[in-house]
Amino acid sequence: MTTLTETERGTGAGRETAPGLLARAGWAVADSWVVARRYLFHLVYKPDELVGTLMVPVLAVLLFGFVFGEAMGAVMGAPGEEYREFLMPGLFALTMAFGIGNTTIAVVTDAGRGVIDRFRTLPMAPSSLLVGRSMADVLSAVVDLAVLAGMGLLVGWQWHNGPLPALAALGLLLLLRLAFTWIGIYLGLVVRSPEAAMKFFSLVFPLAMVAETFVPTDTMPDWLVPVAEWNPLSATVIAARELFGNTTAAASDSWIAQNALLMAVVWPLVLLMVFVPLAVRRYRRLSR
Repeated sequence: MTTLTETERGTGAGRETAPGLLARAGWAVADSWVVARRYLFHLVYKPDELVGTLMVPVLAVLLFGFVFGEAMGAVMGAPGEEYREFLMPGLFALTMAFGIGNTTIAVVTDAGRGVIDRFRTLPMAPSSLLVGRSMADVLSAVVDLAVLAGMGLLVGWQWHNGPLPALAALGLLLLLRLAFTWIGIYLGLVVRSPEAAMKFFSLVFPLAMVAETFVPTDTMPDWLVPVAEWNPLSATVIAARELFGNTTAAASDSWIAQNALLMAVVWPLVLLMVFVPLAVRRYRRLSR
């Protein structure tokens, strides 16, 4: 006859003890960080991927800030530097959205090369591969935002409400990137090739353009305004502009625009609640 330990008597036979749960949680965090470092080192050794990611928003700063910016700013009544202040929060969010493409391609490439299968054979927490991927993407997004912020300062953008609201705005942008990362992870586990992943990435462009990224929604056709306002990207852009103090144009009087700070938190959480379980379920089915 077996004898129960004191901890087992308190929790019931067959149940996991609190120290056991803490140990497993610590194990999962440590394994996730190992996976995240693997992806980050990959960026260090192959910086062309990071440079390629930054090319689009940096070119957008130059094109929309100086080439098209005067005309677009004139329509808004915010020429030159005023329009660039309006533009930069939109480009920050645009960069977070474009991260879907990098995540999807990286995951589908790892799956095609058998990297995911090799990780699954190691004695590591089952969740660490996906969590580590998301950690690496969010950390790389910090670098993206730092580069873009530096670029913005060079062209006349600045924040006006102090450091704490600015940090809150960056936090909302990173929360959006985290949600998009899990969308990219799920798509990377579903599609069969990087070429197919690029087709999904093309869908990001309408998402980015039909939003508050470049112009206010009230300048769009009436039938398009509700679509743009309820775009998750728009809520984060409007909230970031408010926190940075870059509200050159008056916000719409719709409910979604007036509650942008709330929705900038709600939208990413909703996306996470949808795509984290989908990605985990798809990951578990890979071995079947």
